[in-house]
This record gives sequence, C-alpha cells and structure tokens, in this order.
Amino acid sequence: MGIHNPAQNGTPGLTSGAVLVIATVIGGGMFSLPIAMAGVWFTGATVILIAIALMMLLTGLMLVEVNLHFEPGASFNTFTQELLGKKWNIVVGIAFGFVLYILTYAYISGSSAVLSQTLMKYSGIHFPAKFSVIVVTLFVGIIAWYSSLLVGRITTVLILGKFIAFFATFSGLVSHIEIAKLLDSASVAIPGTSYLPYVLMTLPFCIISFGFHGNVPSLVKLYGKDGVPNITRSIVIGTVFAVLLYIFWLAVTMGNISRASFSPIIAQGGNIDVFVEAIGGIFTSRYMDLILTFFGNFAVASSLLAATLGLFDYIADLFHFPNDPLGRFKTTLVTYLPPAFVCFFFPNGFVYAIGYAGLAFTIWSVILPPFLVKSARRRYSSAIYTAPCNNTMLNLVIVCGVIVYLTVVLDVLGWLPAFK
Repeated sequence: MGIHNPAQNGTPGLTSGAVLVIATVIGGGMFSLPIAMAGVWFTGATVILIAIALMMLLTGLMLVEVNLHFEPGASFNTFTQELLGKKWNIVVGIAFGFVLYILTYAYISGSSAVLSQTLMKYSGIHFPAKFSVIVVTLFVGIIAWYSSLLVGRITTVLILGKFIAFFATFSGLVSHIEIAKLLDSASVAIPGTSYLPYVLMTLPFCIISFGFHGNVPSLVKLYGKDGVPNITRSIVIGTVFAVLLYIFWLAVTMGNISRASFSPIIAQGGNIDVFVEAIGGIFTSRYMDLILTFFGNFAVASSLLAATLGLFDYIADLFHFPNDPLGRFKTTLVTYLPPAFVCFFFPNGFVYAIGYAGLAFTIWSVILPPFLVKSARRRYSSAIYTAPCNNTMLNLVIVCGVIVYLTVVLDVLGWLPAFK
C-alpha cells in the first residue's frame, strides 16, 4: 500500500527505509537471543521482546522528532551538542564508539567461529580460530578500504542470501516443533525450574536486538524533511518485522532444543559455531545442514559489514581522515585493528560482547532520546513531527533506561543470576 515507485517523484520509496532498518536490526545478534533467553524460555521471552520493542520504537520516534529540528545530514554529534551541551556530547560520543567497537569485535568473533566450523565440516581442514580472525579481518578491511558503496552492495547481497537461507532452513524445522519443549512442560523441564530470576539478564540482549537508532539520521537524510510518513513507517515496519521474526526464531529453536539442552551450549561459551552445531544435529538431511551453515555465514558477515560501516564513517569523521586511498587506509587500521587484536586473544566472546554493547547502547538509544525531546520541546515552539509521548511517558522511558543500564552493570559484575 505505502510502497510507491520512486521514479514517479524522484524520492526513494518506503522499501528503501524499511530495508535499511531491517538490515540493521536483524543480524548475527539474533544467534545470541535463544541463549540469552534460555532462562525465561519461550513465553517469558515473547512478552519481554514485545515490551522492549514498544519502548525502542518510541525512543526511535523521539529521535525522529529531534532530528527534524536540524538539517538532513545532522547526526548525534550535532544535536546532542546543540540541545544538551558538550559534556553530554562527550558521553554519547564515547558510548557510540564503544558500542560499534564491541559489535565489530562480536561479529569478527562470530564470523571467525563460523568460518572455522564450515571449513572443518566440508573440507576436513582444521582451521585455528586465530587464523580465521586474521582472514576475516583482512577480507572486511579490504572491502571497507576499497569503497563504502561496495560494502553497501555486498551487504545487500548477503542480506538477500541470509533471508532466503533463513526461511529455507527454519520453515523445515517448524514441523519438528514439540509443544512440550516449547512450553517447557513438566516432562522435559529441569526439576525445580524457575524463570523469574533470569528476566533482568535478558534486557541488554533485547535492547541490542532493536538497535536501529544510529540509522535515524540516515533515514532523515534519505527522505528529507518532507518524508516524515516514510521515515516513521520505515521504523514501525522494521520493528514489527523484527519482533515477528525473533518470535518465530525462538519458537523454532526452543521447540526443537529443550531448555535442559541449552546448558551444554552455554557451557561451551555460547558462540555461534556451537549453536549452529546444536541446531544442525536436528537435521537429518545433509542438504538442510548445508543451508543452515550458509545462513550462519551470511548472517554474521552481513552484520559485520553493516556494523563496521557505521564505525568506519564515525572514525573518519572523528579523526578527519580524508576520503582518499591513504586516508581510507588509516581509517581501516583504526577501525579493524583494535577489535581484531582483542579477538585474536579472546576468540569466544560473542555472547558476552553483545551483552557489554548493551551497556553503552542503552545510553544513546534509551536514556538519551527522552532528554533530547524534553530539551527540544522547551527550545522550539513548533515541530515538523511530534513523537506520541507526553512528559510522563518520557520520564517513564528514562526510568526504564536506568533500570536496564543498572542491569547490565550488575551482569558485568556477575551479580545477576545466570542460567547455566
């Protein structure tokens, strides 16, 4: 209905924005969801996902309201400094860089693990994780150095491949879903099972799973100030699509692997290769197993490219590196060397890294938007677009953001009950 032909009026259609949001939100991070949600299991996970999705949708729309007070192209750096001052801007800048570096590390870790596993499975060659880290980093670094446009094109191809592989793989698993496993019935449940203690530790993972907020300035740049309906619809479509896909993904995994069986996966570090191996064990056909392996590779590769492109542009802007071969080479080194170095020595940190990213991501995707809106509403008498939230709602979101932030801190310190 809302999709129109861009050729008719020279503006991008709704598809462009919706795909941008979906591509950013749905990536290799979804592999961490069943592992992070194993404590609360399917019913609890569904309720938490819907609640977090609504909150993240609201904060995304708040950023649209704020962004539209500035010229298209303005980003977090501009409007945070303008509306909240230099101190907030430094905090947001550090949080922004931290999130993108952590995600780059997480996806290098995930990609390397999946690459080693794939080569071992189909060629019999034992490929050390450290060597995989070097290969993955060089491959992505060369693409990013060559051109951002190339990154965009390759990411589009990978996203297409990812969704084809996803539905080809998991539609086959739907028929294998066992209701007893899905609802953790008494027959398969761990004796003395409890779910409530594990609610808090799921929050950082859910927050990261709806992390399109860094793309709001890109949407405003794409559609301009006249394209408000397309900007807001892109965010709504992307969020709804993500919720439905995540619930389907959890149903397929939790309906096939019992809650008790998640313990050994978590004990092995919970990295993507271990999880893909566990799901692979369900398939009887070699063909389905092959598609699953393809999906694992496509998912982490597309996430790696999408996440690191944001970091690449941020580093170039921060250090004023020029957009020539030498400048891009410097940007590539600063972008990829630090996370690759850490990954070389700590290759199995995928799930932990996604959790840590939640720490900084909560600052600029949940706590920051309500403060920006409050400041913008005090300063400007009118707005092109007003987010559907009054002052009470803004305060409520701030409180929720602080709770999530404290949760991540407690999780990092190891003070939260973790499902093992």
